[in-house]
Amino acid sequence: MMKKSTKVIAMMMIGIFLCMLDTTVMNIALPAIQTGLNTDLTHLSWALNIYTVLFASLAIPLGRLADVWGRGRMYLIGLGLFGIGSLTSGLSLSVGLLITGRAIQSIGAAIVFPASMTIGIQSVALSRRTGVIASLGVMQGLAAALGPTIGGAVTQFWGWRGIFLINVPLVAVALCGCIAWLSWRHPSHGQVKLDLGGSVLVMTTLLALTLVLVKGNDWGWTSRVVLSLGVTSALTLIAFVWMEAHVSAPMVPLALFKDRQFNGAALATVLSGVFMVGLLVLMPSFFTKVQSKTELMAAIMITPASMMIFIFSPISGFLLAKLGARRVIFSGSLAMATGYGVLSLMSPSQYRQFALAALQVGAGYGTIIGPITVLAAGDFTDELLTASQSVIGVFQQIGTSLAVAIFVSALAANLTTAKTQIRTYATTTVTTLSIPKQAKRDTLRVVDHQLATEQTAQTVHEPITAVKARRLVAANYMQVLKARSLQAAPVRIKAQIHQQVAQKVHSQVKHTNRRIRTAASAIKAKTKIELTAAFMRPYQVAWPFTLLLVMTTWCFAGRERKSGKPS
Repeated sequence: MMKKSTKVIAMMMIGIFLCMLDTTVMNIALPAIQTGLNTDLTHLSWALNIYTVLFASLAIPLGRLADVWGRGRMYLIGLGLFGIGSLTSGLSLSVGLLITGRAIQSIGAAIVFPASMTIGIQSVALSRRTGVIASLGVMQGLAAALGPTIGGAVTQFWGWRGIFLINVPLVAVALCGCIAWLSWRHPSHGQVKLDLGGSVLVMTTLLALTLVLVKGNDWGWTSRVVLSLGVTSALTLIAFVWMEAHVSAPMVPLALFKDRQFNGAALATVLSGVFMVGLLVLMPSFFTKVQSKTELMAAIMITPASMMIFIFSPISGFLLAKLGARRVIFSGSLAMATGYGVLSLMSPSQYRQFALAALQVGAGYGTIIGPITVLAAGDFTDELLTASQSVIGVFQQIGTSLAVAIFVSALAANLTTAKTQIRTYATTTVTTLSIPKQAKRDTLRVVDHQLATEQTAQTVHEPITAVKARRLVAANYMQVLKARSLQAAPVRIKAQIHQQVAQKVHSQVKHTNRRIRTAASAIKAKTKIELTAAFMRPYQVAWPFTLLLVMTTWCFAGRERKSGKPS
């Protein structure tokens, strides 16, 4: 018989899997959702961003609320909200309803995530605690990394609604399991109170910060609204720290940040998340837009990273006890840095090179994410333990938001430059062609359409089709008859003239098509070169910054202090 604690941990792992999966599962399905709901990306982006914004803003206060009202009770409420949000999202008929469903999902996730970590950890004896924390940490990283792959596969076979509806049976299983096995009755906490002032300040801080990160590129980094949000976030953070230092029951005990190892875990969580999500957020779009792969194939092509997380996360948990935190985190950081080195130098047309980079980044992230969860928990208990998990969960969301902000903003700037260069090249190439003006305009119109969708130009088989050629023959034939006043000529004469006109037009069409195909091939090659460079340049710029992740290694204890707090 499976132990009750094992069953409880399994239910917590389902909760964590659902919460982290939905941070990345939607990205690859955006084109399908846009078509299905007949909306634009500006509105649809809110369905993507609302999850991150609310998750990051609410995780800490709702985690604290669970301490006061009962973790088991709040966990059931969170699961219920997540299920309702998933069902609403999957059945939505408008983008507004989809955004509402995602908001309900994120509120549920903000409850489930910190509570599941704390319940799972406290369901076992202290001797088993490290292994449980590592397992729960593995589930976090694996779910986030598998998001694009699962999203691509589900969208391909069941449609975009399936990425939300698959959550519902998992929520039902978790709810039944929790009701059966979880001790969700909560004893009275006497004088314990909620830090309402701290709650408002931390929510305001994180809401403003995440809005800046996820919408800064759309609104403009120097716009009044973004600068105002940045100032608001900074001021409320200062006020929050001051308040937490002076209240009796702080929302986030500042004692957490006196632990050097916890600080290292927070930094490593953010930085490793930035570099991992940076890989996941750009490369699927590169494969679909520049290399013309399907969403499913693009999802499959990035699975080497997910596979390495699955393999290395449990291994790193074992190595943590053998080698100590510093060596394990250093190994993972070095692997991620090496992977980014390969990304910055590779030829993207050679998939083997990308696969090598993905294997290294995934292995590095897997090596970091398992131990980092253990190290963040440290020797904390009760409220400190809950607070540590809530705060680390927030840092994970900040890492995701930072990755999107940094890499998508860099890509957007690069694409603007690339499009300008491609349009200039195409105009110069087409203008010099000895073809009719209408053919030139039609060719440039096709180029503009391809640039608007940020795709490489499709191969042009017959720019002037047989139907168009027949129309040209008919138009030229009528012009000749009119010019020579032969409208009343015998049928035999008209047939000869029609044959002569047809031969001349077909010869011109053949010549024009050949020249347009040659120009289109050159434009396509130039487009692919420029768009590829636009997608790869963010990795080249990011590579030196992976040194920051390597440097976090020295926040952790060596082998001699593998389970305790560093000195």
